Amino acid sequence: MSRAPMWRAVAALAVIATSLLLALTMTPRLGLDLRGGTQLVFETKDSPTVRADADATDRALDVLRRRADALGVVDPTLVRSGERRIIVELPGVLDPREASAVIGKTAQLNFHPVLGPAEGGGEDGGEDAVADESGQKLKLGPVALSGAGVTDAAARSDPQAGPGWFVTIDFKEPGPWRELTGKAACAPPGDHKRRVAIVLDKEIISSPQVDESIACEVGISGGTTQITGSFTPQEAQNLAVLIKGGSLPVPLELVEQRTVGPTLGADAIAASAKAGLVGVILTAVFIGVVYRLVGVLAAVALACYGLISYAGLVAMGATLTLPGLAGFVLAIGMAVDANVLVFERAREEYGAAPRRGLKAALDRGFKNAWSAIADTNITTLLAAGLLFWLASGPVKGFGVTLAIGVLASLVSAMLITRVLTAALIDRIGPRASGIGSIGRVRTWLTRRDPDLMRGRRLWLAVAAGLLVLAGAGLVARGLNYGVEFTGGRIVEFGTSEPVDVAAARQAVADAGFPSAVVQQSDDAISVRTGQIGADDVVRMEEALDRSVGEVAKQRDELIGPSLGEELRRNALIALAVALAAQLAYLAFRFRWTFGAAAVAALFVDAAVVVGAFAWMGKPIDGVFLAAMLTIIGYSVNDKVVLFDRVRELWPVRRGEPFGRVMNTAILQTVPRTVNTGLGALFILAALAVFGGDSLRDFAVALLIGIIVGTLSSSFVAGPVAIALEKRTTQPPPVPAAPRARPARRDGSGAVV
Repeated sequence: MSRAPMWRAVAALAVIATSLLLALTMTPRLGLDLRGGTQLVFETKDSPTVRADADATDRALDVLRRRADALGVVDPTLVRSGERRIIVELPGVLDPREASAVIGKTAQLNFHPVLGPAEGGGEDGGEDAVADESGQKLKLGPVALSGAGVTDAAARSDPQAGPGWFVTIDFKEPGPWRELTGKAACAPPGDHKRRVAIVLDKEIISSPQVDESIACEVGISGGTTQITGSFTPQEAQNLAVLIKGGSLPVPLELVEQRTVGPTLGADAIAASAKAGLVGVILTAVFIGVVYRLVGVLAAVALACYGLISYAGLVAMGATLTLPGLAGFVLAIGMAVDANVLVFERAREEYGAAPRRGLKAALDRGFKNAWSAIADTNITTLLAAGLLFWLASGPVKGFGVTLAIGVLASLVSAMLITRVLTAALIDRIGPRASGIGSIGRVRTWLTRRDPDLMRGRRLWLAVAAGLLVLAGAGLVARGLNYGVEFTGGRIVEFGTSEPVDVAAARQAVADAGFPSAVVQQSDDAISVRTGQIGADDVVRMEEALDRSVGEVAKQRDELIGPSLGEELRRNALIALAVALAAQLAYLAFRFRWTFGAAAVAALFVDAAVVVGAFAWMGKPIDGVFLAAMLTIIGYSVNDKVVLFDRVRELWPVRRGEPFGRVMNTAILQTVPRTVNTGLGALFILAALAVFGGDSLRDFAVALLIGIIVGTLSSSFVAGPVAIALEKRTTQPPPVPAAPRARPARRDGSGAVV
């Protein structure tokens, strides 16, 4: 074995061994949409005295972290996002009312003396009138102690003292609390003035009486006190959390909330695993049948690809979300593309010079396919990067897993597949190898040699007709924007058996939500409303229980109106930037005419998918955005392969019309296009069938986009490039200089 194949084999073995070690010793970090829990996104707001900048948001984050820790949530995650946003993830917390009410309480925590009952419920002498726990209005004195003076608070019980619960509070300095309670102790027992009011957000959360054992002007010493009362364990815990959390430096606004039940997450993992397994098996069988031995070896490399991708995810500590699972599965289909490019080039090389042997043809196939493979992967990484920077919530995970999948596919195809095929290719005959013939599709095309570009005006007219049809869908049906882009709330209730959607709709209307959109899918009912509270969701659930049978909340998403507008704006920016980035990259790598032709075809692809979703009434949400950016990346890949072949053919066919060169390039790349497209379609079909409601629309969008994108490469990008080349003064590319073969052992050389 030569030195070069030897280092490749060692590198491949090292990559596989490292990936296997990581996969066996580390566990993935699952997003809340897969393990169940609640995610809250708060946005800091300016107060009259403090500007909500990054520093204030960090201080607010510290307060929220203390509150989350005091709640007893296992592994809570709190991070700042941007300058003003705080993301709080609470695994296992399925009641967003409690989480947002306790963690996101926005005001200053202060301790006040009670001056007595308020007369008329108003204000007297500048003293605030605030309702206590029973609803009675009290007049409060000025702040005697702020929440910043609290070091700790905890809910406790003492079986020896009785069955009740109480709250202990520790202070930084005992003086202010001793002075406050000493003055209150001067009032007779039962008098309102003997109480101390603990106020949060202009609301009295507790107003205990100072114990009769405390002497006037003496107060409670020692820096520690107890608040007793008829607390339940949960009430004591909530009070302790609020007191311990202290004051937030700036107000908070809840702009996004997502709650997913653990059952739904487990079902999603199982469905995605089934879709991935079926898709991989179908893809492996397909490439094995088409490419025989090298196809079987590529299937083995695909299995290694899955291992490498998974190891990369766990090693980076990336959070795996439901869209991320879809990205993981989809990237398997895209990983086929690099193998197909190599094998098709190897078939061409062997057909042109069979005397050189299979191994030489395969080596040249890897070498000549590298340019197209690099370009296609870069364009996909551009789409993944846009998803990460501009998407929200779990869709960010799709961008991460897609990017990792792209990099892993390079290792799989260009290293592992190459090592396996190089080791075995010379041991079998050309027919069994899979690259000994150009294949049935290419043979048929070579024999018939159809002139597809003769009808280029017809193809452009068909594309224009599709654009008109898509536009008609937008005008006639409009876009069904999801709550991510409009703001509002969507709640999904699971049912044990199918229910009458009309009865469910009536139950929701009777609960006070006549304008809610109620839909049924599989064994679930989804309700979409405007900005309603968590208590409204509980009332809605109770109404459905009474009318259609027992239901269980599986998913609950709330998007604030400001965030919905921001996400909608980001979606448009992402699509526009994606098109511009692809145009710039293609113009840099090829010619501006090729870049403009590719973007024109991409516009047709995107418009057809959007129009189809408008006609079908399917939701336009974050998952749809992920699908659109993936379609743009995949479709660009197809155009890159076509224009890469044009760039290769044009210099050596300078005497032919450019339309004929384009037609030849299309015919030569059709086998790759068909085989890669079928590999992706197997994966997407499996996602559509087994992936459940959450991934079905994603798969449908990609199915439409890949089919249209495959056709637009030949019938839109090709004709547009021909038309643009007639109007440009840029000269054709210059033929590449001939390359000298390495000198033989006898010292002679040859020029090819």
